[in-house]
Parts: sequence; structure tokens; C-alpha cells
Amino acid sequence: MTDFNPQKLKVRFILPASPIEPLKGRKYTLTHSDDNGQLILDIGTDFNNDVINEKLNDGFIAEWQTDWEYRLVGRVHVALENFTEQEAQKRYEYLTKLTKNALHGIAFGDRLFLSSYPLLLDAPIYILFESTNPQLRKIYNFGSLKHYLNQFQYEI
Repeated sequence: MTDFNPQKLKVRFILPASPIEPLKGRKYTLTHSDDNGQLILDIGTDFNNDVINEKLNDGFIAEWQTDWEYRLVGRVHVALENFTEQEAQKRYEYLTKLTKNALHGIAFGDRLFLSSYPLLLDAPIYILFESTNPQLRKIYNFGSLKHYLNQFQYEI
């Protein structure tokens, strides 16, 4: 799951979410199939915890938040307690690439929603890399969804 291919993206809306509603509480759960490389983006008002492999913590989740500005806040799980430092570092590097791919999936998969709320295209994206290793526990700014749409010349 390192190069985004829109043809491999499957989008599922979990009621009460729809292609254009709601803004408040909108959440994304993105997983992938190792068998066929398909990305599955679930959009709802709750995360779809049923599809995340608890043993591997291999899902990507994000949600729209606001106080004085809108922002997309997500998290990925880098390392568990049983990971060696080397394994954790390798997974961290892989997940950095995977996160960019996940953001392409969200931007493309929810483009109708984004066209209804164009102010979200410029909202900052913050991703928390969770880890039991303090050196790998970081928050990064991944730009905005406009950046991920523009890379593939998608238009809203």
C-alpha cells in the first residue's frame, strides 16, 4: 500500500453518514487487503473498529475536528511493546509512506463531501504516530487535502 491507485479504492458509508453529510463528527477508517492491494475507506460518525486488526493495529483513522479552525486529525500505530527498536523504526518509515497514501484515499474517496465544504481543502492535517517508543511518538503536519488532490490533478 505505497502508491495510491483510485481503481483499488472501495468507499463504504456507514449510516447516518452519506457522501455529503455530516461535517461534525465525520470519521474515516482506512484499511487495506494484503491479498489484492485494495484500500477500503469507511466513512461514518464512528470509527469502524471491526475492520482493524487489533493484533497488528494496522488501520488508519482520522476525523474532522474544530474549535476555532477545522483540521483533520488522524493516528497510526507504529510500535507495540513487543517490537524491537529496529522493527519499530522500520515500521515507522513504512507507515510514513502509508499515511500519504491513506490521505490520497481520503481526499479522492470523499471528494464529493469536500466539494460541498471547500474550506476543508485548506484545513491542516495532523497525524499522531503512536508508539511505546517515545522517540517514535510524534505529531506531524501532513499539509492539506488540497495537496493530495492536486498531486493527481483531481478536481473538486
